[in-house]
Amino acid sequence: MSNGQWYPPEWPARIRALASGELTAVPPRRAATVMLLRDDTSGPGTAGPSVHMLRRRTSMAFAGGAYAYPGGGVDPRDDDHLVGWAGPSLETWAVRLGVGSAAEAQAVVCAAVRETYEEAGVLLAGPTAGTVVSDTTGADWEADRQALVDRELSFAGFLDRRGLVLRSDLLAAWARWITPAFEPRRYDTWFFVAALPEGQRTRNASTEADRTVWIRPGDAADGYDKGELLMMPPTVATLRALRPYGTAAEALKAADAQNLAPVLAEARMEGDELVLSWPGHDEFTKHVPTAGGPASPPAGTGMDGNPS
Repeated sequence: MSNGQWYPPEWPARIRALASGELTAVPPRRAATVMLLRDDTSGPGTAGPSVHMLRRRTSMAFAGGAYAYPGGGVDPRDDDHLVGWAGPSLETWAVRLGVGSAAEAQAVVCAAVRETYEEAGVLLAGPTAGTVVSDTTGADWEADRQALVDRELSFAGFLDRRGLVLRSDLLAAWARWITPAFEPRRYDTWFFVAALPEGQRTRNASTEADRTVWIRPGDAADGYDKGELLMMPPTVATLRALRPYGTAAEALKAADAQNLAPVLAEARMEGDELVLSWPGHDEFTKHVPTAGGPASPPAGTGMDGNPS
């Protein structure tokens, strides 16, 4: 581990196998994650808002032990059923997200809102286009949340059952990162920013996390730099990008100016080293010695191109 950066030990072998044609890249799965912000006046001066983060259990196959934001994969059912919608049109969202259809835009935004509810208990939806639910506690809410987690209930069905519309105006797209081609589990992930709705509280509702925290982006980035907090490059990059803003509203306002061009890691040979880099993010460049034997697949890492 360099600083707090997440570099799995199997990466060198996988990079060599991909370069030699022994490994076929897995198509990335669409996903969304949300940087949920709240204004925090408990610290000195105007240190800025805090962001909600969770620590993934070390037993997780993807990024175990790393700090991340609530998020997860797109449910294909969200492409098919038009949901109650408030805020920018689906066509506007499609342009902003760089996708080919309104249906795909809806699915990505639905994933962001659904995953935030599933993992943090926060719901960016309301009875009308100008309201948002203030309380998602209680046995009936929990039953619906669990049905979403178990995929027994689609998000459209959940909104219909509750008489709610998705408040897409409470979200703003911030970045897009795609898992490197040599990884066994790949995601094409859109990062969103949102403010915690008044009256709602976060909680650790995820079985994938063993801890949740509210932390200022600058403090989290400092923890990474000191090697105290384990994170993947997209998390660190987005934390650094949030650091200048004094309030959640300022961050949301700044989102439209953020570049959503996909960031995809590249691996190349330089002499006797493999160099792993993320275009536009030089701090994450990794030099991996190629000495050490053939690129045999590590046990359990899915070197055939499929997740184990």
